[in-house]
Parts: sequence; structure tokens; C-alpha cells
Amino acid sequence: MTTGLFITFEGIDGAGKSTQLDYAVNYLRSKEKKVIQTREPGGTPISEKVRNMILEADSPLDSETEVLLMFAARKEHIARVIRPALDSGSIVVCDRFTDATFAYQGGGSGVSSSRIETVEAWVQGDFQPDLTLFFDLPIKIAQRRMGQRKKDRFESEALDFHERVRHAYLERAKKSPERIKVIDSSQTKGQIRELVQAELDRVCT
Repeated sequence: MTTGLFITFEGIDGAGKSTQLDYAVNYLRSKEKKVIQTREPGGTPISEKVRNMILEADSPLDSETEVLLMFAARKEHIARVIRPALDSGSIVVCDRFTDATFAYQGGGSGVSSSRIETVEAWVQGDFQPDLTLFFDLPIKIAQRRMGQRKKDRFESEALDFHERVRHAYLERAKKSPERIKVIDSSQTKGQIRELVQAELDRVCT
């Protein structure tokens, strides 16, 4: 039985997810909450190696291979970091989780949801985040915000790939509206922070 709280941050590339995640962690810590900040793929030494394999691959990986690697890293992450932290009563704030696999490998790369769900059930059982914040933004605006920064393999994909990713995220949000809260990232940073703070206050009180 977990006693902590598991919060995940999702978003298309360029929507400001990472900026808001850092704000959320600092906000929770200002409230004297014990917070563990982590990310996916990654979070453990082995999982970080898998991250590098996926994001820095010299040539494209088979899409189903990507799914299996993501869940291998996720299994280690859950076992070594997330569950122990939750069991100790901490709030775990994670940059991406399983919703990202459905969005990127599923929506973006075309792996069927049923196949991803099969691996999800094996790795996670019924384990899901308590709250997921999805930062949404039209793709062309997100790409413009990213500017000339160095991009990883997914960030470098064509616009239609990112459109499919965004659509997959929005579809998941429709199916799980109690867990996944969509935040319009076209607003100012201050307005977005107010929405993030309101959601954190709702689940952390």
C-alpha cells in the first residue's frame, strides 16, 4: 500500500512542461513536502543508460523495440525509485511516464495501443499516477518556441509525427479526465503556474 503521491508531467515538445515541473517541485518543497524529482526514460543508472540508447541512437530503432526498452527502464524505475519513495510517504514528481509511450511510440510511431497495454499490464499492473498534468500547445507554436536548441531524436521528427503525438495525448485525456488534466500552454507562464498550483493544492491537501 503506497502512502505518497505520484504526479506526472506530460506534454508535447516545446510546450513548457519542464519549466512548469521545476516550478511545481519548488512550490511543493516550499510547503515543506518531501518531494522526489525524477524522469522517464531514466531515474536509475540502468534506466539512464536505456534513455541514452533510445534518444541518442545513430539510426532509428524498431518502434516495438522502443516500447520494450521504455518499459524495461520503467520497471527498474518503479522498483528502485518510485515505489520506495511512495512507500516512505514522499511526493514523486516525474517528467513523463506511460502516457508518453502511448503518445510517442503509439500515436507517433504507430504501435498499437493494445500491444502497449499488454506490456503495461505486465510491468505496472494497476499502478498509475495520482495526477497527470498535460501541457498542450499547437505544434507549430511549440516548434517555434523550441527555436534552434539542440534536439533529440524525437524532437527532430517531422511535424506530422508531433501532430499524431498531440492527438494521442488528447485522446488519453478524454478517456481519463479525472487523472489527466489538460493545461493550455498558450497562456502566460504566470497563468499556467496558477493552474498548476491549483491542481497541486487539490491533490496535496
